[in-house]
Amino acid sequence: MDLRDKAAQLPTQPGVYLYKDAAGKVLYVGKAKNLRNRVRSYFSEDKLAERKTSSLIAHAATIDYILLDNEKEALALENNLIKQYQPRFNVLLRDDKTYPYIKLTNEAFPRVYVTRRLRKDGAHYFGPYFPGNLAHRLVRFIHRHFQIPSCKVDFSRTHTHPCLEFHIHRCLGPCVAGLTTPEIYTARVKMVRQFLDGRHRELAGELRAQMEQAAEEMAFERAAALRDLIHTVEEMEQKQKMASTSGDDTDIYSFHAEPPLVAVNLFHLRGARIVDRREFFWEDLEEFEPASFFTTLLMQVYSSGQPVPAVIHIPVELEDQDALEELLAERRGRKVEIHTPQRGQKKALLALVGSNARHSFEQRFRVLKPTSAAIAGALQDALALDEAPRRIECFDISHLQGTDQVASMVVWENGRMKKADYQIGRAPCREGR
Repeated sequence: MDLRDKAAQLPTQPGVYLYKDAAGKVLYVGKAKNLRNRVRSYFSEDKLAERKTSSLIAHAATIDYILLDNEKEALALENNLIKQYQPRFNVLLRDDKTYPYIKLTNEAFPRVYVTRRLRKDGAHYFGPYFPGNLAHRLVRFIHRHFQIPSCKVDFSRTHTHPCLEFHIHRCLGPCVAGLTTPEIYTARVKMVRQFLDGRHRELAGELRAQMEQAAEEMAFERAAALRDLIHTVEEMEQKQKMASTSGDDTDIYSFHAEPPLVAVNLFHLRGARIVDRREFFWEDLEEFEPASFFTTLLMQVYSSGQPVPAVIHIPVELEDQDALEELLAERRGRKVEIHTPQRGQKKALLALVGSNARHSFEQRFRVLKPTSAAIAGALQDALALDEAPRRIECFDISHLQGTDQVASMVVWENGRMKKADYQIGRAPCREGR
């Protein structure tokens, strides 16, 4: 039974389908409301005329599928299978940027660190924070005002002298007996948690009580320090209120594409301010369909630890937008809206991101890399050829002290590496050669 016949016999329910080659390797993972209609569409004349689809069908030997109850489940499973198999014909997110978290360790005397890895170690993690230096600034604030350290000193051992951090009032000195008590240290850790949780009003109330007690004890220097800290915390509370009233957290995406080259920019807006920007690049998208591309991209971005905002702006409307909003809302724990702005300030912001995506494209693919025509022209001049080369095949042979020869070939054609024509295999050899 060929693939076309098998596609005609697929069920009409929602699910995920997998194209596999003769060796069982997954080539492509897709989702569908109606599996039969979706997979049969690959064999239409228009689809087969597309380079990506025709290549996929040529390499595929079988089609597997998984039935699901609804489109939302199909969307989630598709994303998981793409991450698991990394199929060559799917859009893959090639970006290793992670945002920092603040880690409050789980030990007798907890410490604070900036980390980019979340582990199930009993510690409390706060964040992620962007821009990235915000986490470091907050940790320095904690050192200065709450005196919880980030050192790597072994607290289980006996130490006779504290380090410099204690003397400059950046640490309570739990490593040396008698410098602090578990009760004092625990109270400071509680304040740090309130601070990082954003419970500034609650923290300010406790600090005010401590300030009044210090004043009654005539510890005026400590009372003045607490007063200054209260002012700082209250200012943060006001800034937080202003940010919450000035607009929801928003992520804005746009792109510039000249297939197979694609550049995407992502702007993070928090409190109506642009706080960070990310760039993504692809060099192998022979066919670029913006709607399906952005569905896959959003799933991959927000399943990799990226916080889900309340609002997402994208330049195209999605066919499965309702299912995607519902799935992202489950990850966020609150409602998520996906919009394609048509007018006003939101449209202007989308255009701004698009302009940056175009600039990123130029920097990545034109300025930093010579064009294929320039490469071919340089080769023509260097080799004194009558015309520029259109195809170059390069061979190499490796061996182990004259045995187990393996030959490989890579191909450059029309300005790009043509991976489909790469070859590798055992090299024939003769005795003594």
